[in-house]
Amino acid sequence: MKKLALILVVSLLTGCVHAQPKQKITLQGDHGKLSAILQIPKDKKTYPLVMIMHGFNGHKDMPLFPELEHQLNERGIATIRFDFNGQGESEGSFLDMTIPNEIEDARKVYEYVRQLPGVESVSAVGHSQGGVVASMLAGQLGADKIKSIALLAPAGELKDDTAKGDLFGTQYDPENIPEYITLHIGLKVGRAFLATTPHLPIYEVASQYTGPVLIVHSVDDELVPYVYGERFKQGYKNAHLETLHAFDHSFTQDVPAVINLVATFFSEQLL
Repeated sequence: MKKLALILVVSLLTGCVHAQPKQKITLQGDHGKLSAILQIPKDKKTYPLVMIMHGFNGHKDMPLFPELEHQLNERGIATIRFDFNGQGESEGSFLDMTIPNEIEDARKVYEYVRQLPGVESVSAVGHSQGGVVASMLAGQLGADKIKSIALLAPAGELKDDTAKGDLFGTQYDPENIPEYITLHIGLKVGRAFLATTPHLPIYEVASQYTGPVLIVHSVDDELVPYVYGERFKQGYKNAHLETLHAFDHSFTQDVPAVINLVATFFSEQLL
């Protein structure tokens, strides 16, 4: 992992010759101000843009996202990666985080980038819970506003697990939800998340999206079973499920290979 991280850092420092300097911006989200990084390809007056969304208790600077940003910019595609409320550098409390208010955060980011001069289309990619957010945002806005989406190990199991009173192995009574639960890693998750997630119409909303969809999922995913990638695919009319083997939930075995899959998909759809 240390070697991989070093490779990614060196790549970011030496390879961004076709992009403008990164712009760190702040915009209003659903539960306070959101921290984001906007990257625009150099010497292009117009360009497609991809929104990059992290997962549960993640942040915009996790190794997968800066390198994906770099690869997309090298191909002439702008990006914005941001922290959801209560995570990373964004405002808010993680105890108040829910998937619905993350969708509203993403909607605010969409509204921001859509009015930027030069943005000719907007697409989205999300990992894990971010994949759920991306799928539902696209279903709500439609293919006329979100041109294409990529879902990386989308965490549909959150709905089923919380309905049973289980979140990442921490159990509770779903009929008598406490103010918060404490996960094994010490992270506190609030009642709002536990109460809303079982009732999310994830697949009903996601399936309303008619644009092109890439789903990347490993049969050996230790957190989100592969069957959830299949379930997402079944709901779409225009989706490809890329099946991986011997990869974990965050694709740490070969991050560059997964990034190349995603970057190639967006290049084919947007350029």
